[in-house]
Amino acid sequence: MNPGSVARSPLVLLLAAATLLASCEKTEEPSVADKKSVKVILIEAELPPKLVKPELPPLFDDIERRTFQFFWDTTNEQNGMAVDRYPSRPFASIASVGFALTVYPIGYENGWISREQAVQRTLTTLRFLRNVPVGPQRTGRAGYKGFYYHFLDMQKGLRYDQWVELSSVDTALLMMGVLFAQSYYDGDSADEKEIRQIADTLYRRVDWKWMQQRTSLITMGWYPERGFIQHDWMGYNEGMMVYLLALGSPTHPVAPDAWLEWTRTYNKDWGVYYGQEYLAFGPLFAHQYNHVWIDFRDIQDQYMREHGIDYFLNSRRATLAQREYAIDNPMKWKEYGENVWGLTASDGPQNTTQDYRGEPRQFFHYRTRGAGLFEAFDDGTIAPTAVVSSIVFAPEVVIPATQEMHKRFGDYIYSSYGFLDSFNPSFNYDIPLRTGRMLPNRGWVAGDYIGIDQGAIVTMIANYRNEFVWNVMKKNKYLRTGLERAGFSGGWLTPEGETQPVPKKDEQAATARALGIAESRAASAEAQPNPPQRQPQNPQ
Repeated sequence: MNPGSVARSPLVLLLAAATLLASCEKTEEPSVADKKSVKVILIEAELPPKLVKPELPPLFDDIERRTFQFFWDTTNEQNGMAVDRYPSRPFASIASVGFALTVYPIGYENGWISREQAVQRTLTTLRFLRNVPVGPQRTGRAGYKGFYYHFLDMQKGLRYDQWVELSSVDTALLMMGVLFAQSYYDGDSADEKEIRQIADTLYRRVDWKWMQQRTSLITMGWYPERGFIQHDWMGYNEGMMVYLLALGSPTHPVAPDAWLEWTRTYNKDWGVYYGQEYLAFGPLFAHQYNHVWIDFRDIQDQYMREHGIDYFLNSRRATLAQREYAIDNPMKWKEYGENVWGLTASDGPQNTTQDYRGEPRQFFHYRTRGAGLFEAFDDGTIAPTAVVSSIVFAPEVVIPATQEMHKRFGDYIYSSYGFLDSFNPSFNYDIPLRTGRMLPNRGWVAGDYIGIDQGAIVTMIANYRNEFVWNVMKKNKYLRTGLERAGFSGGWLTPEGETQPVPKKDEQAATARALGIAESRAASAEAQPNPPQRQPQNPQ
């Protein structure tokens, strides 16, 4: 995929902050034709010391319950394989399995299932993952070297087809769920002890070093037909969890320089976008997935110490910037505004070019969509998961946006398992669709729920309510080791008995912003070539 960029129109934010000229955004066809200089206001978006957390309205109870039910109903209870999407796709996603393993305890904690039901579904899944055939063969195997193929057969649990890669990041998402199960089920019963033991076995056998083929960076994956994918995890994105899990491994750990080399590739991603200065990545999923399992509040690695923020605040800024982009709506898509926004990897109507407002616009089926310095593309497709899964970062804008989308569009985008994956009010063309349906004068609506999008919704709501997933994962020694070996400190990582250091604001960065140096940083980033594109999560 080759996402284009999105240009920005003039924006004035009525906030008490210093103003400066931000960089022009890189643009490529088909998104926008020209570069535009944009006047922005840099916003210091740090949260108050004691934020009054908005109470969740009843709608979120319903979303959480329906989204949990998606996993409980659609997962194969005989082997624990969780669907990539429903109802149209016939195979499992190992990333969805990782979310499912995290979601079952949420169901128990809310009284929707018993603990024994959660234990048995989890144990079935882990036993199957342990026992399924693995090896270097092209067919008849579920994985190799501790990694699993991205998509597996729902019944047999084997590689679904020859286009399916052995995936480092999807294995990482799976392992996050595996380690969550290990830390959550702490009972003395034989079954809960077995869960902990199998989880340990699965994590220990992942050979992370094997995926370091060129430098200290980790490759995106491997095919038995042609070897390793020629792109490594670089730049700020969801690949963070790959490195943290690799650093925490007790059996195949990568060296700490892997994290340093990874963060060195951030430089072109730091800049100013819609009034926010942050590590930018267009689709919001990359600002969310790592935060499902890791509480990044007040913990910092060297990169974030130098920039005076943390990854949690970075995700907040990304959320606010994308909302401001929707308010500005430079491409004039229908319905965009302060409470209708949300760009991420999602389904879309079709791969086609159509006339929109007198100019050709390109639309796509499944692809990454976003607004930012890089990895930016917008075809008018809105994904509710992008909004709801940001609840922990910016509840003051996420809650009203979720309510508004449910109120205005809920009749056709909200159903048995919560929000359907996406919708596009601007797409009103009488052409064959890849998926979904057309509604007269309302545009295109997805026909599927996607497992990883559903998983982010229910887990992030749980984190917002009581930090549930975060608090469980804080007990996991492997995750803690990975964070510490990556150089993280502060916050909940502060050793017991020691005083937590007070994070210091980066005064040099603040001065640089006042002098306009931030503008040149963003301009410098703009001049960089596009980074290698990741493999699509749901190739068609």
